This record gives sequence, C-alpha cells and structure tokens, in this order.
Amino acid sequence: MRISTIIATLCLFTCSVNSQASAEHWYQFLGPTGESRSAAQKLPVKWSETENVKWKVPIHGRGWSSPVELEGRIWMGTATPDGHEMFAVCVDAKTGKTIHDIKLFEIEEPREIHKLNSYASPTPILEPGRAYMHFGSYGTACLDAKTGKKIWERTDLPCHHWRGPGSSPIIHGEKLILHYDGFDFQYIIAMNKNTGETIWKKDRAPYIDFMTDNGDQMKAYCTPIVVEVDGKMQVVSPAARATVGYDLETGEELWKVTFKEHSATAKPIYRDGMFYINTGFSKAKLMAVKEGGKGDVTETHVSWVQAKSVPSKPTPILVDGLIFMIHDQGVATCIDAESGDIVWQERVSGNYSSSPLFANGQIYVFSQEGKATIFKAAREFEIVAENDLDAGFMASPGVVDNDLILRTETHLYRLGK
Repeated sequence: MRISTIIATLCLFTCSVNSQASAEHWYQFLGPTGESRSAAQKLPVKWSETENVKWKVPIHGRGWSSPVELEGRIWMGTATPDGHEMFAVCVDAKTGKTIHDIKLFEIEEPREIHKLNSYASPTPILEPGRAYMHFGSYGTACLDAKTGKKIWERTDLPCHHWRGPGSSPIIHGEKLILHYDGFDFQYIIAMNKNTGETIWKKDRAPYIDFMTDNGDQMKAYCTPIVVEVDGKMQVVSPAARATVGYDLETGEELWKVTFKEHSATAKPIYRDGMFYINTGFSKAKLMAVKEGGKGDVTETHVSWVQAKSVPSKPTPILVDGLIFMIHDQGVATCIDAESGDIVWQERVSGNYSSSPLFANGQIYVFSQEGKATIFKAAREFEIVAENDLDAGFMASPGVVDNDLILRTETHLYRLGK
C-alpha cells in the first residue's frame, strides 16, 4: 500500500509539472516572464532540416519580430524589404497553417534602416482575444485575434528611429507601454490598451542629460519591464545614456542611473532587489543597481559594473545566481550575479542578435548564420549539442508546450521530438 501510495503521488506530481509546462504561453517578447525562461522540460536538443521538424512554413517579407503564442495561434510581424507595407501574420500552432496575413500599414516614404534591422522588428504582445502589433512610429494596432479586424490604431506618434524600429510593447493592467527613443524625439508613453488613448507621455530630456546634440547618440531600442518596489509599481525603462524608473500610474520619474553608452537594446533584469542593466553601444557594460533609490542613484546604488564581452543586443539570462550572456560576436560568458566577477568565458562560433533561451538547466543560443548551440547553465562550460538550419536567426526563440518555435530569416519552425 505504501509503494502504491508513493507511485500515485509521484504520478500526480509528474502530471502537475507537465500540466504547468504545457499551460505556459509565450505571449510576449522573451516569454511569460519576459526573461526568456521556459518551464518546459522536454525541449529538443537535436534538430536539422529533416530531424525533429513538426512543421516548417515560409514567412514572406523581412521581419525580425519574434514569434509569440496564445490560444493556439502564433503571431509575428513582417514587412516588405523596402518598408512600404507592414503585415501581421498569424499561423496555427499545431499545423503551421496560415490563419491571418493582414496588411496593417502602407508607408509612402519609409526611412532607411540598418542592415541588421528590419521594418518589422518589434515583437507583438497577446492577450485573450487580442493581438497588439507594433511597428515603431510607423504604426501600432490592436487586432481582434479571431477575426483579424482592427479595433484601434495609432499612427500619430513621431519618432525618427534612425536605424529602424526595435522596441517591443509590454502590458500591465490596462496600460500598453511603448518606447520611442529616436534621433529627433525620445519619450515613453502609456496608452489605454482598450482604446489606444494616451494615459501619460513623458519626454526623456527632463531626466536625461544626453551630453550631445547628435541624435545618433540619443536613440535606443529597449523594451521596459514593470516591477514592484516598496509597494509601488514602477516602469524600468532603459534609454540612451540612462535607465529611468517611472511611476506606473503617473509617469513621474522616481530614479535614474546614468552611463555614457547609447542604442541600448537588451531588456533589464530584476531579481532580489537588484536591477541588472545593459548600457548598449558601442561597448556595452552590465551594471548591477540596487532598488529603492530616488533621483540620480549612479553614485549611491551601483553595486558593480562588468565591461568584458558584454553583448550589445542579446538580453542576458539570470539563473540561480549566475548571469549567462552571448556577445554579438560569439563569446559566451557566465557572471556571478552577486559580485559581478566572471566565472567563465568561452568562444561560440557565429554572430548573435537574438536573445538566448533558458530551459531545463540549459542555455540555447541562436546565431545569425543559422547555428544553434546548447550549453549547460552551470559554473563550468559544457556544450550539450550544436544544430544548424538553412537560414540565420535574428528573431528570439519561443516555446509552445515542449516544442521550440524558431523564426529564421525565411521560415517559421516548430521543432519537437
């Protein structure tokens, strides 16, 4: 009887864990936690164009928007390479069959972009029955996820992104929060997610001394996070030259930390009272900043700064007190989150723009050349597997159940055993 009871308990526990993993939905940039972490325990570690491919579908145009999933539908943005037309694409998560392919915006005179960017790089965010598509200053639209019809749109928010749009939207409560950090305008805005109306809008200039009149040094491409500190919800918002904490309800500035870099892209991380902030181009640094400060906390709340092989674009991952990073030029690094000291550094072949993924004790990194390397999330570097697909990765990975959802420059894949 005791053995039967133990077996029954183990079965219930296993079912519970599997149910939690399968209930996970990758509905926003870098997944449900916003940290590119998955609870899935059976993600594939081996694949190719012929192995462990459940389906593969071409995605027209050029777009680095990462795939997101909710209610069995995978959404992403794409655009014509010249930027004149911008689309929302939705496919069935089980079959890969196209559900929607909707032209949302036509742009008469799109501005030039960087060769590593696209006109459809921001990642959508999903809620039950809703898909929020964002293309920077070219337009933002809320869609009915079932019918694909527009519920509202905004095309009146100015910003010369200079190298193309890159920041992705987030949602907290009734607020849709967006960054517009460009050559000419730099601001953060909170909209009503149901109507698109502005709740508050804050220019960066009162809080950030850019120390230059060169707009190229004022741009950034970050996605913010929302955290609770001392009982107050705040938006932690990286920009050029500074990261600013704003009151979620009013947009009032609470604190800031300053630095010399610009074009910040990686999302901040928050854990156990500490913010880990990537400063951006041209030589990124990683800063550990203690919570709870007011005003300029640069001299009072920075615990450590690490500058060796810190990536400019891929977002780091924090796991069990260790920060794992992949540099744009292929150096993998493990840092002790408490001290900022480097635990190990190893070269991984390729160049990197997409953010890594953590699942089941392993880190997945995806190169611009189409190679994926998997190594253990541990204090010693150990490669688990290496895989190749035909085209390269600019979009960050997603997870559905125990399968990987990967977008290359040409196709969308569902990979699983």
